Amino acid sequence: MLRLSNFTRRQLLTLVVLSIGDFCNAICVSLQAPFYPQEAEKKGATATEYGLVFGVFELIVFAVSPFYGQHLNRIGPKTLFNGGIFTTGVCAILFGLLDKVDGHYPFITLSFVIRIVEALGNAAFLIATFAIIAKEFPDNVATTFASLETCFGFGLIVGPTVGGILYQAGGYTTPFLVMGSALFMSAIMTAFVLPDHPDREEDSKAGASLLEVLRIPGVVLAAASIIVTSMSIGFLSALLEPHLRQFNLPPAILGVMFVINGGTYALTAPCWGWLCDGRRLHPKVASVTGCILLIAGFSAIGPIPFLPIPTTLWLTIVGLVIHGLGIAALLVSSFTDALRCAISHGFPNNLETYGLISGLWTSTFALGAFIGPSIAGVLYDAFGFRAATLLIIVLGAVVGAIVLIFICCTKPQNMYKEIPSAASASLPEEIGGSSHTPLLGDKSPRLVASNGHINIVGSTASLACPGERPPGMNGIIACSSYKNRLGETFYGNWHRKESGATLGNQYSSSYGSFEHSAHRAFYEST
Repeated sequence: MLRLSNFTRRQLLTLVVLSIGDFCNAICVSLQAPFYPQEAEKKGATATEYGLVFGVFELIVFAVSPFYGQHLNRIGPKTLFNGGIFTTGVCAILFGLLDKVDGHYPFITLSFVIRIVEALGNAAFLIATFAIIAKEFPDNVATTFASLETCFGFGLIVGPTVGGILYQAGGYTTPFLVMGSALFMSAIMTAFVLPDHPDREEDSKAGASLLEVLRIPGVVLAAASIIVTSMSIGFLSALLEPHLRQFNLPPAILGVMFVINGGTYALTAPCWGWLCDGRRLHPKVASVTGCILLIAGFSAIGPIPFLPIPTTLWLTIVGLVIHGLGIAALLVSSFTDALRCAISHGFPNNLETYGLISGLWTSTFALGAFIGPSIAGVLYDAFGFRAATLLIIVLGAVVGAIVLIFICCTKPQNMYKEIPSAASASLPEEIGGSSHTPLLGDKSPRLVASNGHINIVGSTASLACPGERPPGMNGIIACSSYKNRLGETFYGNWHRKESGATLGNQYSSSYGSFEHSAHRAFYEST
C-alpha cells in the first residue's frame, strides 16, 4: 500500500491536489442524475433527448482523448489539468442555470452545448491526471492510480446523494452552484500547488503516435479489457433499475443497490494497485482474474439463463459485489499494463508516452461507456435482462481467454536485480567495486549484464559474453578480460531521464529507468 512517509513534499502535494480534484470532478459529473430528467420533462424534452444529453458526454470524451494525449507535451500536464478542471467547474455552474431557459428547443440545445464543453474539460482533466501519476510516482503507478480512482469512485457515489439533498434544500440551481464553485476553487488551488514539468520539450523529441502504440499486442489487449469493463458498467447503469422493479424496493434501498458495485470498486481498487506494483502480481494476470470475476458477477446478477435459478435479491447483491471486484482488477491493471508494454517495446519513458497511454485509457473507457447502455437497451427490449447479460459474459470470456493465451505464449521478460553489498565489494574497481563510491547525478554510462551479454548502457559499445551464466557476479567474472577496455566508464549512477534502457516487466518499479542507488543493477534472465 502507499506509504506517505516515503513520499517527498512535492509528491504529497501532488497527491492531495489530484485527490481533491478527482473527488469534486466526479461529483460535478454525476450529481444531475436524480433530477435533471424531471426538469427536462418539464421543458417538453423526451427521454430520448435527455438520454442523449448524458450519452454525448462519453462520446465527446472518446473523440477528443487521443488528441489531448498526443499533444500533452506541447500543452503541458499542469496547463491541461488546470484548464480541464476549470472548464468542468464553470460548465457545472452553467448547467444549473438551465431551469431559467424557456422553451423546449433552447433548453435541450443549451444542455447539449454545455455537456459537450464539460466533456472536453473532463477529458483534459483525466488525461493530465493519469500522465502526472506516471511522471511523479514512477515506482507506484498502479497503487497511486488505484488510490485516485477510489477518490473518483467515491465522488460518483456521493454525487447523486449530495445532488439530491441540495436539490431538495434549494432547488435545481443549488447543487450545481455549490459543487461547481467547489471545483472552481479547486482549479485555483491547483494553479498554485500542482508542480510543473518544465522538461516536457526535452521529452517531446522522441515522438510517437497512438497508432504506433496500438500495434503492440499487449496494449491492444489492455484496451480491450477497458472497453469490456466500461461496457459492463454502462450496461448496469441502464438496466439495473428495470431488473430490480420485480422486488418493489423503496427508493432509498434502490439507491443503495446502485452503490454496491461502485463502492466495492472504490474500496478494493487500492488493493489491486498494490498487487500490480512490484513483484506481487503481473497486470495481465490481474486482467484474467478480473474477467473471471466479471463473468461470475453477471452470471449471478441475472442469473445466467442457462442456470435453473430464480432471480433473488440476495443473489443480485452478491453479483454486484463480485462485479465491483472485477472492474477494480481490470481498470487498475489495464493502465499499468499498457504503460509497461509501451515502454518495454521501445517507447520513451517520458510525458509523451504517458500522455498517449492516458488518452488511450480515457478514450477506450468512454467508448465502452457509450456502447454499453446503447446495446443494453436494444437487447433488453428484444430478449429480456437475463439473456442480455450474455453479451457481457461472452465478451469477458473472450478477452480473458485471449489474455491468458497471450500470457502462456509470451516469453518471460528479464528482471533486474540489486547486487548485494558483499558482492559489490568484491567487484573490480573498473566495474563498480567498493573502492569507488558512486555519486548521485553522475550521468556516465554503466554496465548492464543481460542474457549473457555485457552492455554499456547509454553508449554504442556492446561486448558479448558467449554462453549461459549464473546471475549477477559470475557473468561479470566471465567477461572480466574486457575490463581494461571499459576502464572508468562504469562509474556513477544514471538519472532516469537520461536512460535509454527499458525494463518493461513487472519487476521494474520504474518502467525502464535506473534509480539513484549505491549498488549496481544488473539484468538476470528469468
